[in-house]
Order: sequence, then C-alpha cells, then structure tokens
Amino acid sequence: QVQLVESGGGLVQAGGSLRLSCAASGRIFRLNDMGWYRQAPGKQRELVAAITSGGNTNYTDSVKGRFTISRDNAKTTVYLQMNSLKPEDTAVYYCNAQVMIPRNFRYESLELWGQGTLVTVSS
Repeated sequence: QVQLVESGGGLVQAGGSLRLSCAASGRIFRLNDMGWYRQAPGKQRELVAAITSGGNTNYTDSVKGRFTISRDNAKTTVYLQMNSLKPEDTAVYYCNAQVMIPRNFRYESLELWGQGTLVTVSS
C-alpha cells in the first residue's frame, strides 16, 4: 500500500520551532512534486510550501523567510522546518505527493495525502 506518514507536530510557544517529516512508503516508481498544506479551523486548506523532484521550492508569502522545505530522495521523505512560529501558523498540516506507481504493467500517476499533523502555536 502506497502511503504518506507524517510526524513532528505538537505544541510550541510563539517564536519557537518545529520540524515536520513526511515519509512515503510502498511500491513507488517515481516521487515527483511534494508539498505541505495546512488547514486552520474555519478556513480552506492552503499550500504552504512545495518542492519539485529537482529541488526547486515555492512558499506562500506568509511563511517566506521562516519555513524551509527540503527532501531526501533516498529516504523518500520531505521535511518542513518551521522557525519563528506565530499563533496564526496554528493548523493541521498535511503532506502531499505526486507519485508514479507500477500497476498492471504500466505506470500510473497518483496523488497522495498524509493523515495530517496538528501544529499549535501559543501566544
């Protein structure tokens, strides 16, 4: 079974740091773009940061200079280092990955989501 498993959420005071990890497992032929989304209570899910297979990154404006996305292709893992956290960063964070998997003698594209990990920043 192909899946994403997240870890690293928790409670932190404003100004603190957390590091989220997301590991892909299962029969994956290729791991393409990966990213982190978040959803705060009463709000829509938004893209926080994304990284291509070649290492190009993209961030939403509100986290630029504070968050860093990275990936370890050998470990099929993506990370989100979050520094200088603010109360408005409080949300459930979801990992996302675009993968190609072998199926029926072909390769199929598949979008995966993690189960979500809660980040709470207290003021």
